[in-house]
Amino acid sequence: MNERASTLPKPIYLDYHATTPTDPRVASIVLRHMTEEFGNPSSIDHVFGDEAENAVFQATKQVSQLIGSLPKEVIFTSGATESINLVLQNSVLTGKIFKVAILPTEHKAVLDTCTVLSKKGLAEITFLKVDSQAQLDLDHLDKICSEGIDLLSVMAANNEVGTIYPIQQVGEIAQQYGIPFLCDGSQAVGKIPINFEEWGITFLAISGHKFYAPKGVGALVIKQGQRLEPLMYGGGHQRGIRPGTLNVPGIVGLGEACCLRSLEMTEDEVRISCLRDRLQTLLQEGIPNLVVNGDVDNRLAGNLHISIPGIPNSAVIARVRHQLAISTGSACSSGVEAPSHVLTAMNLSPEVIEGALRIGLGKFTTDQEVDRAAEILISAVHQILKALHSS
Repeated sequence: MNERASTLPKPIYLDYHATTPTDPRVASIVLRHMTEEFGNPSSIDHVFGDEAENAVFQATKQVSQLIGSLPKEVIFTSGATESINLVLQNSVLTGKIFKVAILPTEHKAVLDTCTVLSKKGLAEITFLKVDSQAQLDLDHLDKICSEGIDLLSVMAANNEVGTIYPIQQVGEIAQQYGIPFLCDGSQAVGKIPINFEEWGITFLAISGHKFYAPKGVGALVIKQGQRLEPLMYGGGHQRGIRPGTLNVPGIVGLGEACCLRSLEMTEDEVRISCLRDRLQTLLQEGIPNLVVNGDVDNRLAGNLHISIPGIPNSAVIARVRHQLAISTGSACSSGVEAPSHVLTAMNLSPEVIEGALRIGLGKFTTDQEVDRAAEILISAVHQILKALHSS
């Protein structure tokens, strides 16, 4: 069976919101720092350590240049989940119940951490309002901030429907009321412009594997003057906030990916949005009752989140999984499938939620793949409809 599987055509990858392939240019630098320039930046007694320290500093500058921060505001983590936990779990160290306002459409890294802290009696959660496109109600946000909260958490772009949030306006409101602002930038960094300093962001979480860097490396950007306590202990690395030997190959890869996005992001995202629009048009022509979810005027270039009412997404996935890598709009918790919390927060109908599919295009998606993907999906839907009508 394995031999037969290896001879089958490779599926078309359209799940770029889940993870991206590492850019070969990034991978070559990562390999070099694993096999040749492999020093520990904390080794101060020889040139191997010096080279590693310089490489980390260079990566710090590359990250800061992409997102508009100071280099000294960047610390490296394993990714956005760790970065988010560093901020949220620090918030309860004051000993008093802290009040946090969050989007109901946030990633589980925010939702689950806040839920645990709330269950422990350490946090009080207020959910911000979103509409049927997952867009934020800024008037409600202003009202909540005016009533007094200790932390505001608003993601830059949604990981399911691709809605881009007005982060600059959110930051202005947070600054007006003197509220620290945590932004999960994992889906947005490297895809849309972000300006950490000018937009009033206090904490920005980044994951490298969302923009062509390796998995297992990310960053937390901390506004100058803010102090976080470590959640782990074992050395004074990274200003005492995050101990442990630095993942130099990953950090260098993250830096190189940031550098490449600074140079290529604008052109790439225009091309990707054209491919996305072409795929959307083809699917709408071939599937007349297809629904496009999210804010179509403010969404990530590579995001196409669709629903096919009357056809469960699981039926589509079952037919296309060996030809096409896309995902359902549902989340799993402890192995129990549940409706997507994002689509539920958008107050979409059960039929739309049940038929939801997330398609993610990226830098390495080709015209031919888009055309073929449309054929595969349209064919699968027609086959399912035929089977339903004949049963």
